[in-house]
Amino acid sequence: MEPQTALIYNITNKVAHHIHKEWLAWMKAHHIPAVLATGCFLRAVILRLKGVDDEEGPTYAVQYHAASEADYERYLSDFSTGLRQESLDQWGDQFIAFRTVMEVVN
Repeated sequence: MEPQTALIYNITNKVAHHIHKEWLAWMKAHHIPAVLATGCFLRAVILRLKGVDDEEGPTYAVQYHAASEADYERYLSDFSTGLRQESLDQWGDQFIAFRTVMEVVN
């Protein structure tokens, strides 16, 4: 039986129109698999936000499910800086990201 999700690390991204298809393909083929390969998360879900202003580009949320707060903290301390830098190196200022952490309570 797979461990239960305790925390969700949510990254919301506003992506420029002219790169959003390439950005999404890169996320699916490279970035999300790299984050999951750290062993800190059980799975990831990528979502497109609806009902928001898309004038500057679409908004996506990527939700990484962690079995424990310790796994999430290990990701922050050991992996997040390098993976964030990869995104910046790849896409520069063509996207804006903000992060939230949610505790599963059900």
